[in-house]
Amino acid sequence: MAKVYFLIGGNLGDRELILKTTIDKMIDKVGEKLELSSIYETEPWGFEHEQTFLNQLVVLETNYSAIEVLDRTQKIEKEMGRVRKKNRYSERTIDIDILFYNDEVINTERLEVPHPRIQERMFALQPLNEIDSDMIHPIYQKKIKELLANCEDKLEVKVYQKGPQ
Repeated sequence: MAKVYFLIGGNLGDRELILKTTIDKMIDKVGEKLELSSIYETEPWGFEHEQTFLNQLVVLETNYSAIEVLDRTQKIEKEMGRVRKKNRYSERTIDIDILFYNDEVINTERLEVPHPRIQERMFALQPLNEIDSDMIHPIYQKKIKELLANCEDKLEVKVYQKGPQ
């Protein structure tokens, strides 16, 4: 069994319902739910848009390989109305990013794990810190709380809805 950390988020449509439905589909098609963070409201990163994002960390346990997990989550994104645009950073109904797959380092044409920009993104580090602040990033060999303390991203990230306790 692999422990997989995902960051899900979107800024179009009924954002809360889309997060909940996405999590339900992930549990159905990817693996067993272990933990959920609070839901965070965040400004768009890398582009401007009038609607803020809702983001949430989801931790699942799965029997699928990392590539199979990617295939399954991309299918869920499509089912949820995700349209991929040429511009990498744009508005979307849902985005499912694989942040960590166990403590493996994967670098293929289709998948890079750990996600290559975790350390640059407050909206990824805050929910990660909430769930597992002492987890060691397998490339940087630093705890999540250290990466958070040193993150230069100044975009606002605030708790929108407290996670399950």
